[in-house]
Amino acid sequence: MRMVGQARADRSEVDAVVVGAGPNGLAAAVTLARAGLKVRVFERADVPGGGARTSELTLPGFHHDTCSAVHPLALESPFFRAFELTSRIEFAVPDLSFAHPLDGAPPGLAYRDLARTCERLGRDGNAYARLMSPLVDHSGQVAEFTGGPLLRLPRHLRTTLRFGRRTLEQGTPLWNARFREQTAPALLTGAMAHAILPLPSPAGAGVGLALTAYAHAKGWPIPIGGSAAISNALVADLIAHGGEIITGSHITDIAQLPPSRTVLLDITPRAFAELFARELPDRYARKLSRFKYGNAVAKVDFALSEPVPWRDQELHRAGTIHLGGTREQIAAAEHTVNRGSHPDNPYVLISQPSVFDQTRAPGGHHTLWAYTHVPAGSDVDQTETIVRQIERFAPGFRDVIMATATSTAADLARANSNYPGGDIAAGATHIAQMIRRPVAAADPWRTPIAGVYLCSASTAPGPGVHGLAGWQAALSALRREFAEYNPPDLRYRTTDAQ
Repeated sequence: MRMVGQARADRSEVDAVVVGAGPNGLAAAVTLARAGLKVRVFERADVPGGGARTSELTLPGFHHDTCSAVHPLALESPFFRAFELTSRIEFAVPDLSFAHPLDGAPPGLAYRDLARTCERLGRDGNAYARLMSPLVDHSGQVAEFTGGPLLRLPRHLRTTLRFGRRTLEQGTPLWNARFREQTAPALLTGAMAHAILPLPSPAGAGVGLALTAYAHAKGWPIPIGGSAAISNALVADLIAHGGEIITGSHITDIAQLPPSRTVLLDITPRAFAELFARELPDRYARKLSRFKYGNAVAKVDFALSEPVPWRDQELHRAGTIHLGGTREQIAAAEHTVNRGSHPDNPYVLISQPSVFDQTRAPGGHHTLWAYTHVPAGSDVDQTETIVRQIERFAPGFRDVIMATATSTAADLARANSNYPGGDIAAGATHIAQMIRRPVAAADPWRTPIAGVYLCSASTAPGPGVHGLAGWQAALSALRREFAEYNPPDLRYRTTDAQ
């Protein structure tokens, strides 16, 4: 057990306790500390950060992101904008946000410049522009609407309606109605598959449209030094404002927590129900028991002697690459996973951060981050499957591999208790559950237990490194427990980094 931050003489005197130092737990702790509260965070792992950490997983000097790698919401999240994250750490923002190679057809290339993207989409360029332009022009409003409970009244009704209409179109079997070729629909489907859902689906369409809007608006940034840079910035701010983090501390009983006026939990509903089994009202416990976890991922990290030998040269300039072929091929793969099997031709999500960040690998070498979707709890090593799919679009890839580090879905579940069965979304993302995440309420972070709040990705707005669940849970706690109705100032000051 290790404490980060300066210990107080009387360690029982805390106003707020946070369990879990992932991005949401840290966002909650920072918000509470900025409001002047004495905050203590308990983290099971030896290092804070949760899904936003970076480690030498393959060879010395090769720095790999342990979970999240590319961060579309780092520039769009209302919390990170208030926190002024871009003033605290450096990002590389590729001009080519993501790419999607195809067999026998031009690759889809999602540039930050929407017009440039459309120029490469042939006969579907105008249709793609009509679909995406209103969302790109108002990407901040899209982030605001999708960044909270779906039951609340949206502030920007016109943008919400435009987003809703497009979600219904792209989330149903009519999703090809406006397109005539393969490239544009494949490009969109690669982003939709981030939802880890059967496609087409309304929730998958919503995820994909929002991510694509961010890609064309501000881009998909890569933190210089790795995703841990985001966590480190949050930790530094917390410590600068008097907070403490105790790592290596596995909380299995509420009696382990010091007295405080509020407790915020960056844990799953299942873990919460176990922790407070005696205190939970039966009705709320039944609601939590209906919370479903989704399909999972298996991950492989590569140390490479040189860049990936992509057949399409444009792919060398992309921060993120989606593999899997056409819209129909990806949909078939996702349905196979949902039926409990491993597809032969899977969807594979690729990040090549060392192309943009030379700190990731020594001596001109490179790192590659890859995951594919698998059934929950799978213990099948997907290294060969992922290598084969990369070779499909980058012949000779095997020859540049120096070392690999593999994580099955079961491995991910063991490493992070917020990933049940390897579900990195901390809960299925289908539309009904996005409404009740974890329960249907305007304030879904508040629990029936006085002073206790949930703030993990299992709560609204769901998965991603955005800090929004923690921020909004903390704001709710400040209002209800401390009568603090004005959000604290989170802006960066140079003293915060000292």
